[in-house]
Amino acid sequence: MNNKMTNVSGSLCPAMASADLLGDKWTLLLLREMFLGTTRFGRFQKAIPRISPSILSKRLKTLEAAEIIIRKAAPAGQATEYKLTRSGRELGPIIENMAVWGMRWRKRSIAAQDCDVGGFMWDFHRTLNTESLPDGETVILVQISDRADLNSWWVIANGDVVDLCAEDPGHEVDVYLTATLANLITLWLGDVGVKLAVDDKTIYLDGSRHLINTAQDWMAQSPLVRVRPASPAQ
Repeated sequence: MNNKMTNVSGSLCPAMASADLLGDKWTLLLLREMFLGTTRFGRFQKAIPRISPSILSKRLKTLEAAEIIIRKAAPAGQATEYKLTRSGRELGPIIENMAVWGMRWRKRSIAAQDCDVGGFMWDFHRTLNTESLPDGETVILVQISDRADLNSWWVIANGDVVDLCAEDPGHEVDVYLTATLANLITLWLGDVGVKLAVDDKTIYLDGSRHLINTAQDWMAQSPLVRVRPASPAQ
């Protein structure tokens, strides 16, 4: 971008015009969710617990007006779905590169921030490696030991389908995973392996011997776990 363009204020600069539309954290989180397969209002609320219904509705309408998403009417009794347009799909590499940049250059602040337990558990349940679980249903009870509320989460995997419940669904638990939220996040980000975390007693596993012995294979991990932080010297 030349000096003439960088001195232009307002939407005459394409970068500024894009930032005006996309530079809001809720908008970026909504787009991230859409690239991860979320399409319905209720699912957005579960994935982003801190967003209010009014803000969620407003951001969806803004993206729809900008033709980044379209709203598709659903048959009677089903929820309306939101789908990316061609314009929206082209934002995929931008959202991914921002995530990679954040892991390389802002990982320390990401790990230290006030994380919403519901949002984290939503990420946790959908990054479970189901291919390493036994056939049939597997129920993992995640107990967050430093939370007074929302401290028990049932992750129910059956094939490729994984459900998350904040209330006891009445299924027999196969393995218990207990940790503080910070230690669970550290595990999910790949900063510590399962065996080391168990040996150091930062996480506790109890239940099926097979599931405990194979926990390093099925444990949920961030899809960006292989992105290593940049060194301070870089």
